[in-house]
Amino acid sequence: MVEPPAAKVSSPHGLRGDYSHAAPDYTVAQDWEHYSAQDHALWSTLYHRQLALVERYAASEFLEGARLLGASATRIPRFESINERLSAASGWHIVAVPGLIPDQQFFDHLAARRFPVTVWIRRPEELDYLVEPDVFHDFFGHVPLLTNPVFARFMQAYGQAGAKALATPGGLTMLSRLYWYMVEFGLIRDRGALAVYGAGILSSKGETVYSIESPEPQRLRFELTRVMRTDYRIDTYQRTYFVLESYQELFDACYGTDFTPLYERYGAASPIPADACLPGDRPVAPAMRSQTAPPA
Repeated sequence: MVEPPAAKVSSPHGLRGDYSHAAPDYTVAQDWEHYSAQDHALWSTLYHRQLALVERYAASEFLEGARLLGASATRIPRFESINERLSAASGWHIVAVPGLIPDQQFFDHLAARRFPVTVWIRRPEELDYLVEPDVFHDFFGHVPLLTNPVFARFMQAYGQAGAKALATPGGLTMLSRLYWYMVEFGLIRDRGALAVYGAGILSSKGETVYSIESPEPQRLRFELTRVMRTDYRIDTYQRTYFVLESYQELFDACYGTDFTPLYERYGAASPIPADACLPGDRPVAPAMRSQTAPPA
């Protein structure tokens, strides 16, 4: 039996998942037949609610990925069925895990083009806020964009970068900020206007709208070092979002950079506050594109 990782969430009860049957790489069987009617109904509620928003706010590549995967709007997806389409699109697979897993195993999965997806689903009272990721967040938020070859390649490179971050003081913190801002909470220019691709935004009803329409947060052009030095919020909507011109920009910036000098220079330094505005920052106007056609 493996040990659950240390909880990185604000729960007094630790992590929710059942780790008692996890393999050494923290994978488990999905056991799809064990989902209850209430579980599927909750998935359906979440899916239909978010679909109405992502049709208006999500990046084109996310919508294309959602169409390609063809996940049910009324039933929690069977991972093996999804993997047939995902593998054909980008060579990736999803693997079932009990919940959050240790950094080393997470990086290993990404480096091998496997994305860990939590098997359990939130409770009805957690419809609008969840302390740790569930199957809806992991699948709906992350998996569609893994059909995009460029973004999928970035995710693999991110996993490959894990070993260096784990071996360098301050490295893991800085690499985690990159994931937070550019995987969970990223924005991108799509046909001349802003769109959402970050999984943490796309699986949240409130933040999907807030990230694009609210005048409160600042939206800044992506700059790698700025992102990796910037603190983030886990208890509220983000105060800063970083905006890509393309997924290729993200891949090129990361794949072409040796992170070791960044870790050595900034790893022990105080982070930039989440709401800081610095000289040299390039603000992006929060313009939204016209509504897109819904996924088939």
